[in-house]
Amino acid sequence: MSAIETFDVLVIGAGPTGMACAIEAQRAGLKAVMVDKGCLCNSLFHYPAHMTFFTTPELLEIGDMPFSSPNQKPTRSEALEYYRKVAEHYRLDVRQYERVEKVAGMDGAFVIHTEDRFGRKVEHHAKKIVVATGYYDLPNYLGLPGEELPKVQHYYNEPHPFFGLDVLVIGGKNSAAIAALDLWRHGARVTLVHRGPEMHKHVKYWILPDINNRIKNGEIAAHFSTVVKEITEDAVTLTTPEGEVTIANHFVFALTGYRPDFEFLEELGVKLDAENDRCPVCDPESLESNVAGIYLAGVIVAGERTNEVFIENGRFHGVQIARDLKKKLS
Repeated sequence: MSAIETFDVLVIGAGPTGMACAIEAQRAGLKAVMVDKGCLCNSLFHYPAHMTFFTTPELLEIGDMPFSSPNQKPTRSEALEYYRKVAEHYRLDVRQYERVEKVAGMDGAFVIHTEDRFGRKVEHHAKKIVVATGYYDLPNYLGLPGEELPKVQHYYNEPHPFFGLDVLVIGGKNSAAIAALDLWRHGARVTLVHRGPEMHKHVKYWILPDINNRIKNGEIAAHFSTVVKEITEDAVTLTTPEGEVTIANHFVFALTGYRPDFEFLEELGVKLDAENDRCPVCDPESLESNVAGIYLAGVIVAGERTNEVFIENGRFHGVQIARDLKKKLS
């Protein structure tokens, strides 16, 4: 029977931040492995097919590898290409399509139990763990009657399947505005619903006038200060300031944001600060949590404040963590 391989560090999550953590660990002379329940950069892969980033290429760079793009703002496909090249260059050990089911053991001797897509059990041993799971995999569910219907989606990909149909978009931020505009431009009849009195002030400056003008011109119907009461197979009932309104509907995009997997963090023993937007307890310098040997990286460090940490700043967490890992493992 072959000996079980023990890694210095196991990174849960193979997005850009997780990759940055693995790269910096390798640079520190440590043996690192990454596991992800999906593919490399799984969240980016599930972004809208023709998405353009709000940032410039150099702010998405990891591992000191240049991200060259002919565009001022790179596309999703360019980013995926870039991160694949980074993974190849650093020969990152990525175990894709393995979902972490349980973490046992303790600092210096963790046992990470995973399950592959065929339900087969896999076991990994590591001295340290970095959790870089992001937040895009868990939508904020609304708890509405009918939300479980197959016509309701919490992610928007592309417009073609909705041509000539009545589509409701719930939300008032960037994702909702982009989806509503894209759907309208490709022949869907779009209604936008937002609980606020207008589109959110943080909608990007080049998108906000576009969506406001479409609404003003009546090209996209909009109901503000409104919530969805019920979703049925053929309609949606809204609670508006003027009373209840029922409109015909074929599909619903509930683009109301996403959240970190707080339950998984608590299962690991990581404490969440209830008075500080459920920010997990961790050392601000090393990013080690209250559980010895378990580090946190990326957006999960900010708890519910998911608009504070992005690839642009989360990518530097790997340097902080690697510095502490090298000190403790050398």
